[in-house]
Amino acid sequence: MFKSKKLFIAVAFSTLLIGGCSKDSSEVKEDETKKADEEPAVEETINEETNFAPLTGEAVKEEITQRPIIVTINNHPAARPQSGIGAADIIYEMLAEGNVTRLLAVYQSELPENIGPVRSARSYFVDLAKGYDAFYVAHGYSPEAKSLLSNNVVDNINGMDYDGTLFKRSKDRVAPHNSYITSENILNGAEKVDASMIYREKVSQAFYEPDERGKIGNEKSQIDIYYGNSEYFHNSYVYDHESNRYGRQSAGVDTKDMLSGETLSLANVLFFEMQHQTIDNEGRQEIDLTSGGNAYVFQNGYMREVKWSNIDGIPMAVEESGELVKLVPGKSWVHFVPSSPGLQAMVKTQP
Repeated sequence: MFKSKKLFIAVAFSTLLIGGCSKDSSEVKEDETKKADEEPAVEETINEETNFAPLTGEAVKEEITQRPIIVTINNHPAARPQSGIGAADIIYEMLAEGNVTRLLAVYQSELPENIGPVRSARSYFVDLAKGYDAFYVAHGYSPEAKSLLSNNVVDNINGMDYDGTLFKRSKDRVAPHNSYITSENILNGAEKVDASMIYREKVSQAFYEPDERGKIGNEKSQIDIYYGNSEYFHNSYVYDHESNRYGRQSAGVDTKDMLSGETLSLANVLFFEMQHQTIDNEGRQEIDLTSGGNAYVFQNGYMREVKWSNIDGIPMAVEESGELVKLVPGKSWVHFVPSSPGLQAMVKTQP
């Protein structure tokens, strides 16, 4: 009797143990199955490669292999609104002669169907194109720029050589405000001069990550810059909190791309203070792009006072540590401002 009871207890214990192990084993298998189902998705996310545009920091479907293209665009009031400026990754605005500014539009992420009006080169335009290792497009040149272009300091085409062929004149405007070039003719021109359009010299630029707030400095909602006393060269930028972008106006008129009819939307607006010198009776300027100096950076509705330095041929905003100032992913507009009268005199802000 004692032996039978002992055997019953042993069998019962064994049954309980086996049942418990069977249940645990089932749960482990279920967990392992769930993990096995989940792992490929996680691995796919980790292995998924995201490409970013080098000059805007924005995500793009395919890696950009296009060499940067820089076009000198006329900014005279008679040349506005310009065509193709909305597609530029970066636009530089600077004095050409007197208080008249010109634009250098840098294209890489996309190349618009038509660009212009195209205007003449200056030596410091060529210097900037060289810094980007860009294919440079202009119509005309100063004596100093002509020397640089003739010596092939940068790969280029010029309307002085291809007026009426690669460059077309619009009947809607009068010269010199009516020279345009298509994207197709830019690429045809590059082929004519045997210029590679492959992106080789990588541009170093820093951008905020998606989880970085990037709101540093003093909150400012509007920025105004005056080149001289003419209202035509009074530019305003107003920050929009919903889009996290700046709208732009010149002489109180929205800056629009004539191709799309859309007002430009900018993630960053920068101002670099530089030494300017008048070099001839035409009022042409020489601008020092190498020495560095004071700078203002506007992004996310905030203003920062930083420095600029020439990094591998390109003026860029830098921290006191020498590291690049991070930009908000998107398009940027950069002003070169004469050190006399300087940033404080030319750039005004509102809270």
